[in-house]
Amino acid sequence: MKTRKMNSNTVLLLITIALFFVLYGGGCIAYSGKGFTHLQTFLNILITNAGLICVACGLTVVMLTAGIDISVGSLVAMDCMMLAVGMEKGIGAVPMCILIIVTGVVFGLVQGFLIGYLNIQPFIVTMAGMFFGRGMTAVICSKQVAITEAMNSTFYSWANAKIVLPFGGYMNNKGKYMAPFLRVEVVIALIVLLLTFLMLRYTKFGRALYAIGGSESSAVMMGLNVKRTKMMAYVLSSVLTSIGGICFCLNTMSGSVQQALGFEMDAISSAVIGGTLLTGGVGNVIGTFFGVLINGTISSIVKTNGKLASSWPNILTAALLFLFIVIQSIFAAVRAKKK
Repeated sequence: MKTRKMNSNTVLLLITIALFFVLYGGGCIAYSGKGFTHLQTFLNILITNAGLICVACGLTVVMLTAGIDISVGSLVAMDCMMLAVGMEKGIGAVPMCILIIVTGVVFGLVQGFLIGYLNIQPFIVTMAGMFFGRGMTAVICSKQVAITEAMNSTFYSWANAKIVLPFGGYMNNKGKYMAPFLRVEVVIALIVLLLTFLMLRYTKFGRALYAIGGSESSAVMMGLNVKRTKMMAYVLSSVLTSIGGICFCLNTMSGSVQQALGFEMDAISSAVIGGTLLTGGVGNVIGTFFGVLINGTISSIVKTNGKLASSWPNILTAALLFLFIVIQSIFAAVRAKKK
């Protein structure tokens, strides 16, 4: 009977999952008296980071090709501002959401064409996209615009809808049963996660992404259309980012020029902590999902503590990012030595 050896991808994923359980378990032990053990605490992490899950899935797709996309934060901000201003002008929620998705497709096509077909460095192209998105957000409206029930009752109802779970509740200090709940944006994010996972694992396009990231020259020799695949990777990234922008807006219910600042770094760090190699060819969205949960857990622990400075989540994320980059480098060196 043959035994399958664990590859570096599996090892990195297991390390990420174990780290999440250690962090979350530590939070439950340290802050059990502050409600950290309640199921709703975990669900709140999902609710807060639903948009980031979608964006990080898109980043994972791009990073598998050894690319990068630092425009995602500004695209999220532009999406939120478009939603807020559009609804302020009386446009319906459904048409606005469709417009946001179309915007993501166009945004991704432009960046993907420049990177895939004109062979311009992804960092330069997406940096230009970042400046464009942030600037266009200010052009649409330079002030913060809140989405109210009077402005658009449909979107407001989506944002406030609760999917109550029949388990995991608790009695509060007043003797009232508190049932745990999810929001619509979490369901959207989990569907995006599942579909992206299935696409990467079972489709020809998904296999092509891994092949290009592993060795672009070998992918060309295999007969893969590298240019088109790269372009489609950036289109998919921007579409998932736009979906993430809708989820982000459902959570914040506003549009602002200052929204989603540093969001691209959160998405990239989640993917790297989740085991996606910066050099491409290795990674999966399940690891990215746990990377998002790790970042969310760190923020939740800091907020629950109440005494730590708000800068601590960034410090701890930086430390974890450094640790995983070192681990990835070690695995890369071992693979190179074996070859």
